[in-house]
Amino acid sequence: MFVNDCLNINEKGHLTIGGCDTVELAKEYGTPLYVLDENTIRTTCRSYVESFKKFYNGNGMPLYASKALSCKELCRIANEEHLGLDVVSGGEIYTAQQAGFPMEKTHFHGNNKTAAEIEFALNAGVGTFVVDNLYELELLNEIAGKLVKKAKISFRIKPGVDAHTHNFIRTGQIDSKFGFALETGEAFEAVKKALEYENVNLAELHCHIGSQIFDIDPFVTAAEIMMDFIGKIKDELGVTISNLNLGGGFGIMYVNSDEPVPYENYMEKVSVAVKAKAAEHNVPVPYIFIEPGRSIVGEAGITLYTVGGIKEIPNIRTYVSVDGGMTDNIRYALYQSDYTVVNASHADKEATQTVTVAGKCCESGDLVQEHTQVAPVTVGDTLAVLSTGAYNYSMASNYNRIPRPAIVMVNNGKSRVIVKRESYEDIVRNDI
Repeated sequence: MFVNDCLNINEKGHLTIGGCDTVELAKEYGTPLYVLDENTIRTTCRSYVESFKKFYNGNGMPLYASKALSCKELCRIANEEHLGLDVVSGGEIYTAQQAGFPMEKTHFHGNNKTAAEIEFALNAGVGTFVVDNLYELELLNEIAGKLVKKAKISFRIKPGVDAHTHNFIRTGQIDSKFGFALETGEAFEAVKKALEYENVNLAELHCHIGSQIFDIDPFVTAAEIMMDFIGKIKDELGVTISNLNLGGGFGIMYVNSDEPVPYENYMEKVSVAVKAKAAEHNVPVPYIFIEPGRSIVGEAGITLYTVGGIKEIPNIRTYVSVDGGMTDNIRYALYQSDYTVVNASHADKEATQTVTVAGKCCESGDLVQEHTQVAPVTVGDTLAVLSTGAYNYSMASNYNRIPRPAIVMVNNGKSRVIVKRESYEDIVRNDI
């Protein structure tokens, strides 16, 4: 019935998540409110870990892409479930550090790491730097030398694969701000350059072809291209690359028409391709990394709102205003992303009313979803937007000086706050 398995309907007709009544959660913690189901998160983490055991003999590790949702509790869960961590900024490194995450299990991404971030990461003991360009390679080598450290590096490669997704989230093609291109010879020249530097150790190649992908074939093609490149490096430079990071981008279900691929199917097909190419090029099967983020937390999360004003414009649309909006979910404004909206107060009723869910910001584009079907709505109802665990809190803002919501974790009927709601005092904390 729902896109999320952790959701249900109780005897009151209310939507539940992880055994908790969402209407009661809204009363207890206030709205807007992000809610995550811990069991769903941990189950997905374990499925990835098990897939490595099954298809790679344990010769690999999933890295949680913390840009999807970075907070201390998610770092702790990732560590407890034997995942590494993909970080993309000094702030994400600091969060992991404060959570006690083992830094040797982190990969540091980014197309424009600052000198300060690089130095901080080196001193923090970050495991692998995913180098994006020659300027960064030179800068990293220089800073590592000054600190008398040797940085383990990976090169982000553009394999030129069309991921069949939104233009803004396709990152594997040649026209991308990320990485080194294969077609132009840029990637091979970068490898040769890295071998000349004393303070870096090239141990890995990385690619990422996009996000919210439902087709396995692009992943297989990218893996084959990357293995061919590993073969070329061995044949022409006599260097064996021991690690291969195939990125993330696995699609999830936002609406019932979405058809995500079971993650185990992806791992199986890609492992066949990797092993075949390793044999073809007479190289060892590399240690494999992947970077799931959205698929770990996306479907595990929902956002709760309280309905305020309802404005019916005859023969045009009905606006249902909520107490959140683009400050806690910018994805509709950016990508026109589809979401499932449920009247959590009347989840047992048929969705017969067509509404546009509008946010409270002073911005005409502040919409959460347009022309969506919900059970008839009245002022004071609790609305739930499903599959908001990824890229909602992490992209939230204080536009209009609106405080960011709290995040509550639920598990088998119990709830706890893992990120506190911001106060007005938090808003002005850095003002002078």
